[in-house]
Amino acid sequence: MNIAPEEIKRVKGQGFLFNNDHEHFAARVITEDGVLNAAQFACLSEAAEKFGNGNIAFTTRLTVEVQGLTWDDIVPFQEFIAKEGMVTGGTGPKVRPVVACKGTVCTYGLIDTQGLAREIHERFYEGYRDVTLPHKFKIAVGGCPNNCVKPDLNDLGIVGQKIPNYNDALCKGCSKCSVEDRCPMDAATVTDGKLVIDEEKCNNCGLCVDNCRFDAIPDGEVRYKVYVGGRWGKSIRRGTELKTLFTRGEIMDVVEKAILLYKKEGQNSERFGSTVERLGAEAVERALTTNDLLDEKDNILGIATVSGATC
Repeated sequence: MNIAPEEIKRVKGQGFLFNNDHEHFAARVITEDGVLNAAQFACLSEAAEKFGNGNIAFTTRLTVEVQGLTWDDIVPFQEFIAKEGMVTGGTGPKVRPVVACKGTVCTYGLIDTQGLAREIHERFYEGYRDVTLPHKFKIAVGGCPNNCVKPDLNDLGIVGQKIPNYNDALCKGCSKCSVEDRCPMDAATVTDGKLVIDEEKCNNCGLCVDNCRFDAIPDGEVRYKVYVGGRWGKSIRRGTELKTLFTRGEIMDVVEKAILLYKKEGQNSERFGSTVERLGAEAVERALTTNDLLDEKDNILGIATVSGATC
């Protein structure tokens, strides 16, 4: 098709990716938390038949791509899916669609991953949509240390934690300890007649909670672990793990501070992981646990950022 390169770039920013046949587009439809209701699925199915080639593909970041659209289908497709509250997008040097595991309903889930993802989507994917960053900024929310959505390989990753509230006074030192048997990290062991939890080994998975028949660990304290600067692709980097474990009330500010830090300190086309490496882990943690970035927010958002990112 004879479509100007600037037009192809413009519609890519709206979520329409030009295919390698140089004729068709894939329409990327956003899911706020990886979940679509039945009416939305039915709408996409009808749209795939009406505008595309009948195929729907699921991306690794839990968005949905309707394949085989032509240039003339783009606007009618957007209008058609809008009736079920769906939009296209998810590209560019901006905050990308949030990926969340099914921790909200999973037996191992420690936090409401999908609820948190929706809040992040509304506040930072939608709310920061006009904010250009040095490169793309990917966020993942995992419900437990199983890390199914690889939070540590995202620019910012959140992992649910449950810190066991252990009352050693109630421990009977059982020869066959149900907590020791349940611990997948070998962090809980009975030593000299008492259960001992090695905090260096414990990953706060919460599996020990409510497993002691004498209620030595009746509950746990929910917290949020954060990784910053993870990256997958041509150059892999495991995210830097912040030492602080955050509360639900703190986590949204941490997300915003990370975006502001990247906007302020990131160099053109530099991924956030490289920014973190340049600044150093201590400086990054200090920036994300104080309020200086929030105090500078208006000035930071006013910084002119021209991204040279190509993907």
